[in-house]
Amino acid sequence: MDERLRDLRLQEERTFLQSVVREEATERPPSRRHSRAPAIVPEPLSSDAALCVPNSPKSRRDLSLIAEAVGRNEFLRRLGEGCPEALAQSFAPVWHGPGDTVLAEGTEGTAMYIVAEGQLSVSQRGRQLRMLGPGDVFGELAILYHCKRTATVQALSPVRLWAIDRQRYRAIATSNAKQRRAEILGSLRTVHWLRDLSDSHLCKLLDAMEECTFAPGHVIIHEGDEGENFYIILKGEVRVSRRVDGQEKLLRVLGTGEHFGELSLLQNSRRTASCQAQGHVTCITVAKEDFLEISPFCPRQLSEPNTSETEASALEGPGRGWGSPSLRQPLAPVRRLEDLVAVHYEEGPRQGQRVILGTGGFGRVDLVRSGEQLFALKQIRKDWVVRTQQQEHVRTERRVLAGSRSPFIVGFFGTFRDGQYVYLLLEFCQGGELWTKLREMRCFEEPLAVFCCACVVEGLEYLHGRGIVYRDLKPENLMLDQRGYVKLVDFGFAKELGRGEKTYSFCGTPEYLAPEMLRQEGHDFAVDFWMLGILTFELLVGRPPFHSADPQQIYSRILDGVFSFPAFLGEAACSLIGKLCRRRPGQRLGNTASGIRGIKKHRWFGAVKWRKLLLRQLEAPTLRLIKEGPPYVNFKRFSVDWTPAEDEFSGWDEDF
Repeated sequence: MDERLRDLRLQEERTFLQSVVREEATERPPSRRHSRAPAIVPEPLSSDAALCVPNSPKSRRDLSLIAEAVGRNEFLRRLGEGCPEALAQSFAPVWHGPGDTVLAEGTEGTAMYIVAEGQLSVSQRGRQLRMLGPGDVFGELAILYHCKRTATVQALSPVRLWAIDRQRYRAIATSNAKQRRAEILGSLRTVHWLRDLSDSHLCKLLDAMEECTFAPGHVIIHEGDEGENFYIILKGEVRVSRRVDGQEKLLRVLGTGEHFGELSLLQNSRRTASCQAQGHVTCITVAKEDFLEISPFCPRQLSEPNTSETEASALEGPGRGWGSPSLRQPLAPVRRLEDLVAVHYEEGPRQGQRVILGTGGFGRVDLVRSGEQLFALKQIRKDWVVRTQQQEHVRTERRVLAGSRSPFIVGFFGTFRDGQYVYLLLEFCQGGELWTKLREMRCFEEPLAVFCCACVVEGLEYLHGRGIVYRDLKPENLMLDQRGYVKLVDFGFAKELGRGEKTYSFCGTPEYLAPEMLRQEGHDFAVDFWMLGILTFELLVGRPPFHSADPQQIYSRILDGVFSFPAFLGEAACSLIGKLCRRRPGQRLGNTASGIRGIKKHRWFGAVKWRKLLLRQLEAPTLRLIKEGPPYVNFKRFSVDWTPAEDEFSGWDEDF
């Protein structure tokens, strides 16, 4: 069985690499990326009250127009299967007169619209782009997350629109995904040889399965062929027959919830019957190589213990892994915010100004000192937290940091609060952001990228071992310490999750979003492996594989799962990225039976001595990227934002 599985995996790699369209070779890598769209902050899901259908009766013609508009839209039709009636019923009517502004460029978007009657004009910066008429859709991105409108839409005549807001769409899409998942899991439990599997194992199998449709009369399985797939029928009927004395003999007709094709996979035998679609048929299917990887009938290698936890614990104790003694927990901990002194620039046009290490909508990160000890002080605006409903995410960030003891996770030294801010006192990573180094170099040579990604793998293994999914992996959230080792920072999107559980938040960075997050299907630890694949590509190429100035184009490409590799990229790197960026989360390297050990054993990491990396006994190739000089020399210089934060005393931060 092991040899057969190995052969299947090798064939899968060959097939993948043959199918990849490579870009033409160039002497220099593609131009570097200078900016990225802002991160998407998670919004809490509304209560079940959001599922109440608005009191706006719709005719069959209205329902048909809504369903057809969604089906025609290049972006929306990739998000899920059709337009469920609950979603179509939840659109509410909106009327506008001639000259009315329906959407204004630069304003916050909360709803998507479908034109039922009338004509509208779309313009951007005063320039007309196109006209909209019945059946056209606009404002689609607003149903996924909070965003600014990129164009103005004005009514040219009396118009009637169908509108749905983000909270209602997310509630319905999430409810539909949960219900559909429960129904399919119910079908899996009826398969006799799967009945004894745990819910988490069944979920793994489901996450590896693909949906496929067959036209009437299509022969899904030919008698005598080698078994390549196992199927469960979601819709329609399948006719099963066998040739007897030269004649086709009907054996039975299978319906919704029934399955076929598993016998030849289990016994590695040829198909003993033919299966033909009787009418339109929809199935979910799992390929043989994924079936053997997930299936309990395939012998598994035991996972290695979480060495990030066990070995490092024995070696360094509570303050382990923070590099040199100057970066470990101080003997005299900082007990008051007033004990921290701001560090100021010593030269240049900003001489005398305080050193800002980073800024964002949340606030900023300052370089501060207590005695001889340097720290990064993250200041989070409490009014922003309450306005964006991020209280639980900030509390989670504090819990994750306070409980982490890993050389690949930024060190944590405590919290403070006042009327305007909560403060996180963190390890100062003197080497700066990996993102800054990537911009300076355009792209990384392979040994450099291997080392950075290996550090990330260790960080993810540690987090996943504690039941934490990171969800915001990107070069901007990776810092270099003074020895050149990479550390994960910024845990504002981290989520504590049990095995087998799914979460339905929508958050992250556009180019890094996993397909299941875009589809609102629920996601788990597998999103971190998808993001690891995107990160590997970006470090080697200088840009992510799915990129565009138009976010809808990015998301459409992610959902299609098709991207190209530059010709200068090595075969091993292409193999790793392809295995990490599988559309189905259950098929991704790191999320199969071998776990994260499968990533570590991939040949792209062949030169990595994992134990020495964990013990920080390797000389980091990133050291040559770190500039010498004042402690802030590796950081971009930011202007200080003096906009005062508002007082906030709701008490959500009492434990800070």
